[in-house]
Amino acid sequence: MLVHICCSVDSHFFLEKLKKEFPKEKLIGYFYDPNIHPYSEYVLRLMDVKRSCNRLGIELIEGEYDLEEWLKRVKGLEKEPEKGQRCRVCFDYRLQKSAQMAKKLGIKRYTTTLLVSPQKSQEQLKATAKEIDRREGLEFVFVDYRKGGGTQLQSLTAKREKLYRQDYCGCMFGLSMQREEQNIFLDEMISPVNRSVLPASIEERIAVYSKRMELEKDAIDYKIVKRRFLNYRNLRSFIRYKKSPVPSHFVFYSTTRREYLKTKALPVDRYHSLSSREETIFLTLRRYNQLTGYRFESVKELSFFPIEIEKELKLREKLELGPYDTTAIIVTDELLNGEVEIYLLYRLYNDVRENLVTLR
Repeated sequence: MLVHICCSVDSHFFLEKLKKEFPKEKLIGYFYDPNIHPYSEYVLRLMDVKRSCNRLGIELIEGEYDLEEWLKRVKGLEKEPEKGQRCRVCFDYRLQKSAQMAKKLGIKRYTTTLLVSPQKSQEQLKATAKEIDRREGLEFVFVDYRKGGGTQLQSLTAKREKLYRQDYCGCMFGLSMQREEQNIFLDEMISPVNRSVLPASIEERIAVYSKRMELEKDAIDYKIVKRRFLNYRNLRSFIRYKKSPVPSHFVFYSTTRREYLKTKALPVDRYHSLSSREETIFLTLRRYNQLTGYRFESVKELSFFPIEIEKELKLREKLELGPYDTTAIIVTDELLNGEVEIYLLYRLYNDVRENLVTLR
């Protein structure tokens, strides 16, 4: 039986139940989810599904990540609600691809882990599969593992197996509406051009869950703990010095009262200046290097090869700014002395971060 897989939280419990109900059936997993966005989220979910299938002893096939084709199919349905017409098109497309893969492999029966997701309509899935079966001559295996407390058991399984528990289906349109309703900043769609790993980002979670597998390989016990913290995203920032743009780097947690400020940089010593009207520190790259232990030759180089956020935060400690300080710290190649225009658009918001804790 070919089993279409959407994520490990749904698939692990679902596959365990299938193995018990169909003990003589060979199960082959098929991870096919072109609706997942951004791609880093796709990578994270696939990584967790691979781990899950390996633990269950189930072969896994990865489908094509054809996001552009999926976008064409849902065009015009971007504002549809969850379980609406866009979801129906998405189900149609993924089940059709799963059926095609089953036929290619010579498998007559197929099913999907979407059946166990409490956010998905089983009636929609059955209707889609019925039409596919008629066209392709296959058999869709419908099982309802939600009933009888199945949803609660699924949640317990996810905790027991320490699975990655995503908080959106994967669809960018569903996520946008979900975050808007929750009044939560949509940081999943933000990736810095310099590829730095930001706190609570998908990239950071990839690192956490990759480390988890390394610990498991070495038989080291661990747990994943969630912590609330104050997160930050720099959306746009640059400065003009004496009316001309100059390369600049804004240290993490830099904030200003307004998006645009006009002030004067007043030198304190050879390494840094202070703003005349705003709580801002202008550091020379030389001083930044001294405080961080790096040897960047230019701010441009720093922008393309940023240091780790945790290391940069220690810079604030060395400047004795305190653990709650959000003073704007701006790094430039040379010492500033004169008129400066600051442009900074940022978001400072409460968030949840996953931390890996080893148990000795």
